Amino acid sequence: MQYGFAIDQRTCIGCHACTVACKTEHEVPLGQFRTWVKYVDSGSFPDTTRSFGVMRCNHCTDAPCVKICPTQALFKREDGIVDFDNDRCIGCKSCMQACPYDAIYIDADTHTAAKCNMCAHRVDEGLEPACVVVCPTHSIWVGDLDDPTSGIARLVATEETTVRSPEQGTGPNVFYLGADRAVLDPLAAPVDDTYLWARPDAQRLAIQDDVDRDHVTGARTTLNTAHPRPWGWKVVTYLWTKGVGAGALALALLAHLMGVELGALGDRVAPALGLFGAATTGALLVWDLKRPERFLFIFLKSNWTSWLVLGAYVLSAFSGGAILWALAAELDVGWAMTTLAWLGIPVSALMAGYTAFLFGQAEGRDLWQSPLLFWHLLVQAVMVGSGALAVAGLALDLSDEAWDLLAVSFVVATAAHLLMLALEYAGRHASRQAAVAAHIVARGRYAPLFRLGAVLPAAVALLLGALTWGDVGTVPLAIAGLLVQPALIAYESVFVRAGQDPPLS
Repeated sequence: MQYGFAIDQRTCIGCHACTVACKTEHEVPLGQFRTWVKYVDSGSFPDTTRSFGVMRCNHCTDAPCVKICPTQALFKREDGIVDFDNDRCIGCKSCMQACPYDAIYIDADTHTAAKCNMCAHRVDEGLEPACVVVCPTHSIWVGDLDDPTSGIARLVATEETTVRSPEQGTGPNVFYLGADRAVLDPLAAPVDDTYLWARPDAQRLAIQDDVDRDHVTGARTTLNTAHPRPWGWKVVTYLWTKGVGAGALALALLAHLMGVELGALGDRVAPALGLFGAATTGALLVWDLKRPERFLFIFLKSNWTSWLVLGAYVLSAFSGGAILWALAAELDVGWAMTTLAWLGIPVSALMAGYTAFLFGQAEGRDLWQSPLLFWHLLVQAVMVGSGALAVAGLALDLSDEAWDLLAVSFVVATAAHLLMLALEYAGRHASRQAAVAAHIVARGRYAPLFRLGAVLPAAVALLLGALTWGDVGTVPLAIAGLLVQPALIAYESVFVRAGQDPPLS
C-alpha cells in the first residue's frame, strides 16, 4: 500500500486554497508552509505565460529523511505516508538536509521538524486531506497508488506524469500532470529582484546570478517560499574541532607504534587535544539543536540507520579512548598503550571521517555527495592535528625524529588537501546542483574567501612545512601549523554554505 498525490497543473488556477486549508488544519505558523504554490513566469510582455506548481512532501518510497533522523521522529507508516512525531524530535535539522524537495521546516512554535503528513489524522478517519477537499478545480488527487482500482492509480496509469528530482532515486509519490519543467526544476527559473507581492529571501537573491537562465523562455520564479540554510557556523566549527582532535591523537598513536618517542607531546598534549576536539564538537552539536534539552534522545531513542547516531557513539568511544590513552601513558603501561594505539587509530579515523557518511545521507545536498569526502576529512584531520602538535612542540624538548614525523605528516597531508581541492573544484560533477555549488565556491561569490582564505594560506603552509626538511628549523613548521587552522575553517565555511545554496524547490 502506498498513498500518494497526483496534482493536475493543467487545471490548477493558483488560488492558494490548498495552502490556506493546510495552514488552518495544522495551525502552521505565519511564514511557514507544509504546502505552497510556486509561480513561474515565462516570456516577455505582452507575450507572457504563468505556470503553477503545488509543492509539498513527496512521501518518498525510499525516504531519506527517515534514514537520517536520529530519533525516529520521522517514520513511514504502513500505508506509505511519511509522518512525524514531534515529541521525539530534537531539532537537529538533518532531515531538512536529506529532503531533496525543501519540504521540511522547523516549526516556529514547537521548534521541531514538521511537513505535509497527508493529513494522516483525517486519512485514519476515512477522510481526504484538507487540501483535496478545498481544491475548487479538483486538481489534487489522493489515494492508494498500489490499488489499480483507485482513481489516482488509474489517473497516473493513463496520463503522462512527471515527478520532482527523479535523479535523486527517492521514489517520490507526488505525480504532476501538465507541469512546466521550469516549475519542477528548481534551477530552471531563478528569481528576479522581486516576486509579485514580496521580495525574495536573501538566499534566493544571492544565487540568482550563479544559475544560468533560459534565454529563450526567460523563465523566472515570481512566487515561492523562503528556505534558509539549516546549518551554519556551528557545523563549520565542528568540522574543524573534531579534525584537530582526531588528527592529533591519531599521530600520537601512530608514533607509539612506529617507536617514535614524542614524550609529553604524545602522552599529554595529544589526548588533551583529542578531548578538546570531542568535547567541543559535542557541545557545538547540542548547541545547534532546536530542542537541546532532548539531546539524550540520540542515545535513548536511537535510529541505527542514522549517522548522527553512529557519529555520537564514535565521539563517545573516541573520548573514552583519549582518556584511557592519557592514563596508560601516565602510568607507563606499555602493553595497554600498544593495544589502545591499534584500536584507537581506526576510531580516530572514524572520528574524523564519519561526517562524510552523515553528509552522504543529506541527499538534498549534491555537493556533499563527493566520493572524495571521507578521504578528504582524514587528510584534513592529519593536517590540522599535526599542525597543532607542531605549535605545542615549540614549548617542549622534542627529538629530531619526532619533528621529522610531524613535518612529514603535515606536508603530505597539506599537499593531499590541496590536491583534493583541485580535483573537487576543477573537475566535472555528477549533477547540475553540485556543479552550481562548486561554481559558487571556485568562481562565484565565495571565490575570494576560498582562494585567499583557504587555498593561499594552505599553500604557504605547505612551503613552510617543506622547509623543515632542509634543517631550517622547527619554527617554520609551527607557523605553518598555525596557518592551516583558519584556512581549514575558511574552507569548511564555503563548503557548508555552498552545499546548501542551490534551491531545491
